[in-house]
Amino acid sequence: MDPVLRTVTATRYVLPLREGGSLPGLMEADDLGTWVVKFTGAGQGRKVLVAEVVVGELARRLGLPVPELVLVEVDPVLGRAEPDEEVQDLLRASPGLNLGTDFLPGSLGFDPVVHVVTPALASQVLWLDALVGNVDRSWRNPNLLLWHRDLWLIDHGASLVFHHDWARSASAAEKPYRADDHVLAGQATSRGAAADALAPQVTGELLEEVVSLVPDVWLVDEPGFDGPDAVRSAYVGHLLRRVAARTAWQP
Repeated sequence: MDPVLRTVTATRYVLPLREGGSLPGLMEADDLGTWVVKFTGAGQGRKVLVAEVVVGELARRLGLPVPELVLVEVDPVLGRAEPDEEVQDLLRASPGLNLGTDFLPGSLGFDPVVHVVTPALASQVLWLDALVGNVDRSWRNPNLLLWHRDLWLIDHGASLVFHHDWARSASAAEKPYRADDHVLAGQATSRGAAADALAPQVTGELLEEVVSLVPDVWLVDEPGFDGPDAVRSAYVGHLLRRVAARTAWQP
């Protein structure tokens, strides 16, 4: 795995994607790619982007299918030609590094009534979501895509909710995960095997590699921490404690 995320420079704002509450936008970049970009200036803040990187790249290293993530350098000047004032304001509030997810053209939203996932994959996705406390993989909003008949995991910003209140994060290490609302709960019939396969892989070394991908600028000025490296260590420590307590929370 690359030690850093690629950085691309946005060249054009194409259109807003209004399905999400953070108003992500489709943007073209200097690598000739098209990216679904989430912005630091959105109302949900930079912690959503931190969660996207940590969870998305952890999933990738555990062998789960996640579209490529990149850092997207955004110049607010791009917003001058936008007729939508909300988009203008968002781009002005998001100079510098933002987060892009590879756009999968022609992909379909996952429908648990129609689409079938293998028990092994469904169980592994469920275990990962339980580990990171992802509250946004329900049948109402699966955050799963089918592209060329393969399943892809997207939108992990609603994970790691403990980092919104670090003072109480220790109590979240054993917090049970409610799987009854999970979009893949009915197909995840190999949960024990998934836990046995994935838990040993979530080591301190792996987590340090993942959190190192988060840019310093998204971690500075975090109350109660001396700097970005201290925040990274807190993420590693919390997730290690959660893995150690997995019998208390895993579905």
